[in-house]
Amino acid sequence: MRQYDAALVLKAVSDRMIPGDEWPSASDGGVLTYLERRAAEDVTAWTEVVEPGLRALDEEAYTQYGWSFSELLPLEQDQLLREAERDNYQAWPVSPTHFFRTLLNLVVEGYYGNPDAGGNRGGKSWEMLGFRPGPIMNIDTPVPEVDLPQKSFDQLRDRYDAIVIGAGAGGSVAAAVLAEAGLQVLVVERGSWLRYDEVGRDHLRNHRLSHYGHNTGPDLEGNPRTIVLAGEEERVTAPYTGDYHNNAMTVGGGTRVYGAQAWRFHPNDFRMASRYGVPEGSSLSDWPIRYEDLEPYYDRAEWEIGVSGDGNAHSGRGNRERPFPMPAMALNLDAQRLARAAEKLGWETGPVPLLINSVERDGRPACVRCGECVGFACPTNSKNGGHNTMLVRAMATGNCDLICDTMAERIDTEGGKHATGVRLVRQVDGVVERRQVRAGHVVVAAGAIESARLLLGSATDEEPDGIGNRSGQVGRHLQGHVYAGAYGLFDEVVQDGLGPGVSIATFRFDHSGEQGVIGGGLLANEFTRLPLIHWYRAVAPNAARWGIAGKRMMRDSYLRTSQIMGPIQEIPNPESRVSLSKTVKDRFGIPAARLSGSVHPESLRAGNMLGEQAEKWLWAAGAREVWRTGPYGGLSGGQHQAGTLRMGNDPMTSVTDPLGRIHGYDNLWVSDGSVHVTNGGVNPVLTIMALAFRTAENLVNQGQ
Repeated sequence: MRQYDAALVLKAVSDRMIPGDEWPSASDGGVLTYLERRAAEDVTAWTEVVEPGLRALDEEAYTQYGWSFSELLPLEQDQLLREAERDNYQAWPVSPTHFFRTLLNLVVEGYYGNPDAGGNRGGKSWEMLGFRPGPIMNIDTPVPEVDLPQKSFDQLRDRYDAIVIGAGAGGSVAAAVLAEAGLQVLVVERGSWLRYDEVGRDHLRNHRLSHYGHNTGPDLEGNPRTIVLAGEEERVTAPYTGDYHNNAMTVGGGTRVYGAQAWRFHPNDFRMASRYGVPEGSSLSDWPIRYEDLEPYYDRAEWEIGVSGDGNAHSGRGNRERPFPMPAMALNLDAQRLARAAEKLGWETGPVPLLINSVERDGRPACVRCGECVGFACPTNSKNGGHNTMLVRAMATGNCDLICDTMAERIDTEGGKHATGVRLVRQVDGVVERRQVRAGHVVVAAGAIESARLLLGSATDEEPDGIGNRSGQVGRHLQGHVYAGAYGLFDEVVQDGLGPGVSIATFRFDHSGEQGVIGGGLLANEFTRLPLIHWYRAVAPNAARWGIAGKRMMRDSYLRTSQIMGPIQEIPNPESRVSLSKTVKDRFGIPAARLSGSVHPESLRAGNMLGEQAEKWLWAAGAREVWRTGPYGGLSGGQHQAGTLRMGNDPMTSVTDPLGRIHGYDNLWVSDGSVHVTNGGVNPVLTIMALAFRTAENLVNQGQ
């Protein structure tokens, strides 16, 4: 009777998927240790897919050759695997293709992922590819951060002049402006205060590739959202999955791990309906304010929070009162090549403004250009976010209290026109605690999804459908950004690994009228790629993905692949929305956010145009192979979520007034991307910050 040794078969399969050459094989690279960990973490996938597939493969080897798979010649092993990849076996208990792809992905994750995850022994695969995760110079990391002391329930005041719900981009700015004006402020943050060494650096669990989890909150358990499928059926989704649309929930919010692109919206972004009309099925509208109204606050955000850039670049995007406070980062190797190509095409380009120190500023050093920027915390504290700029200022006044790991359960109101306070809930050592705190003003800054959820969940007799929802607008018009672009493979090395990677951009196709699209957007080169992101997203469609050819493909393509992509001006529609789940609740019994809808066809058309132009740019740069990515038609809230509490002059078509105050209320404000009427063809964080300065300033002036 033949003996089946699963461990020997697994080793043999792994080593055919990534064979040894001058660099280690899969097993020599520590992949088996990684696979053992994954088997314990995902028992179902292992027992229902991998294990039966291995046994069936071994039985196939005996049937065809009379030997165990582990005893066959490499060519024989490869042939069996090739047939499994092509789904050519009929009687297996599991799909051969599904087994093959599942195991191949796991082997690749172990080989090219973090050494501390069990594989990539000694970081050899990173050395092979030329990936450098750390800084370009020897430094002591992490650089010390200013600690943000937190309050417990019993340390809170009974009443504050203002309660700010959310400590992200908008909430942190509002807190600082209010506290520096002398108001007593409470900042309520759902997530934790995560110091640098508490923000994970796992290449499979981060906000760039959250394959199995992420490196910020919320916790994976007890924080569901649902996605509406056909009809009214809801599917529960976890925080690390793409359709959850998680914008990091921690102190600093998305600014803790963002890529920090700091674009102003174009003047035409504020008058989209006037310029283009309103497409059928859309809710495209003009903003109630103009670029000129926001320009002083853009300037304030750039100087007070800290942006590096070239004030003379991209000059057609509105007047500036003064340059950026820090010079732009130097162009990386990829950007230098793309700059020459753009010049041949006659396209204007310029550097990307970043909320990152290019020089020492405010006692924090310049960026050291590590290879792990977007999706991770900064090892030198050089990225400027809410946690290390505005919240530090707010706390320094002595007028601001911060409480973390605490939900705002509902906002208390009187008569549908005045907010009186906030009800808080948290869990400490397994015990749920609740506390009511009164407030002179309430500022909602929890992000477009959670802010809408909070207002919807704060229904009263006067407003039975939720605060500010008399005309049914709360939660509607959810938008983020549709992305499109292209990859190009070059004969020469085009990547030098210098972070943050994104370095050059063009607005040639933003409000250009190209192909009659509405709006258009930005095209820029992309952030430094992790090896696993390269594997999952940046490999040419017909490239070899396993065996010695697959290994050579990774080695030869990693530094020779360029990516150009960008967000387009998304066309909002009222059916892309946040509502409350009728069946699913979180760990505190609060109805979960229910997400539904899809992007407007005009957004996809604009994305296709942008993708075509990205291809053109890469061909001009000398690529020998080019392929497109996106656009995709699903809901696009993501990390640029906006629009659910849009501002406007008419309460019938908007939720907040032009100052960011809920229509009909005298003291209830919104200070996040929820108020965006449209979301620009660029990253929206600088606009969120600028509007937060403006809203908080008006709140202070109201009390004088």
